[in-house]
Amino acid sequence: MRLQALVWDIDGTLAETEEPGHRIAFNRAFEELGLSWRWDSALYGELLRVTGGKERLLAWWLRIDPQAAAAPAAAATVRRLHELKTAHYLALLDSGGIALRPGVQRVLEEAGAQGLRLAIATTTTLDNVTRLLDVTLGAKGAGMFEVIGAGDVVPHKKPAPDIYHWVLQQLALPAEACLAIEDSAAGARAARSAGLPVIVTRSRYTAGEGVGAVLADLDGLGDATTAARGTTAGQAWAGVVGVDVLRAWHGAARR
Repeated sequence: MRLQALVWDIDGTLAETEEPGHRIAFNRAFEELGLSWRWDSALYGELLRVTGGKERLLAWWLRIDPQAAAAPAAAATVRRLHELKTAHYLALLDSGGIALRPGVQRVLEEAGAQGLRLAIATTTTLDNVTRLLDVTLGAKGAGMFEVIGAGDVVPHKKPAPDIYHWVLQQLALPAEACLAIEDSAAGARAARSAGLPVIVTRSRYTAGEGVGAVLADLDGLGDATTAARGTTAGQAWAGVVGVDVLRAWHGAARR
């Protein structure tokens, strides 16, 4: 079956949002609520194994003070922290400190010009997604994507396949007509579990993860000045990823 849609993850895939954005926003939320918690880069890398911001907060709290984390008021505190964190993250986006990864805008525009449908499957909140698209792509940003699956639209987050099943339902496409673009083991597992072939463009925090069976395992998409590097079909690969390359990889996986 021919490739008809690209389904993108957001954090780490479209943009390197974790270190310059989410981690800082979490720490500012902790400070605002008078908590002594601080997540440095190494700790945050560990905590990213838990997908979803609210889930990550609760996992941390259970780790350092399980009794308090299990108290009846804990759920409200987690919700409030996540609300504050989201506000700080949106402010960081508006400051212009977060950009799309190299090659992303080029591939998005190529895909649109060639009639491929675009969708998003992410664990981050819808507000975070739309603001990122507005800031990095302008007024046309969110409109480039036919379907945006984000946040709590499904009950279980990656590595569960729920968000991909939801996106496929909205697109009314079979999984084999789509290609997922992810940066992490959890994301790759979620896409594969829903039946989608996957390429991985590793980000700062996912460089050492084992991602399992994917069509390509790369350090990015590449651009005119820097080639992407990695492996595909068990062989070393270097070049610039475009829609023609994605179609070729997708087609090879179906033969």
